[in-house]
Amino acid sequence: MKSTRSKARRGPRGMPRDKAAELYRRLAIDRPDPRTELDFKDPFTLVVAVALSAQATDVGVNKATEKLFAVADTPEAMAALGEDGVAQYIRTIGLWRNKAKNVVALSRQILELHGGQTPRTREALEALPGVGRKTANVVLHEAYGEPTIAVDTHVFRVANRTGLAPGATPDKVEALLMKVTPEQYVHGAHHWLILHGRYTCLARKPRCAECSIRDLCKFKDKTG
Repeated sequence: MKSTRSKARRGPRGMPRDKAAELYRRLAIDRPDPRTELDFKDPFTLVVAVALSAQATDVGVNKATEKLFAVADTPEAMAALGEDGVAQYIRTIGLWRNKAKNVVALSRQILELHGGQTPRTREALEALPGVGRKTANVVLHEAYGEPTIAVDTHVFRVANRTGLAPGATPDKVEALLMKVTPEQYVHGAHHWLILHGRYTCLARKPRCAECSIRDLCKFKDKTG
């Protein structure tokens, strides 16, 4: 009885590091140059793009930001554009009204509290309107080279399905991913997992027959 309670408290352990290393090694072969599919040119345009990407596709966000960033690619210009101005460029993106409000608010906060420079600490990033832990992780990783792993719906699904880092919440999955991911793979981990989930380990019908990590995966209902 004691060992059962102890196991319950301990929670999922995740994949052994040597097996995890092999999983990442194969994903790295599939996509040797992993990077975000969002278009950006600096930390500010990145934080805006990621904030806009919630419940939207990267392709859809890129179409909107191509025109938006052409007229407002700095906190000053974005704040001057105002909510209605931003809204006219992002109406094709889900939740555009609230996102326009957040983009203008975060731009003003960057101006007022950070001298116009996009902050590079997690605390300051998460304090920006519309910026949560996932967005902060992406900015810290992509713009500032920090060893973070952002957990979106694709990463969450792949981590749980494969047994790499099972967890009931994104925060728990992130914490376990940081434990089981070998150091040499941390930098690309987010991209390898998100791209694998986006193009191979699909939500409704995963393409298991063409999956390079099929034999390492614990998913029972494999297709093909």
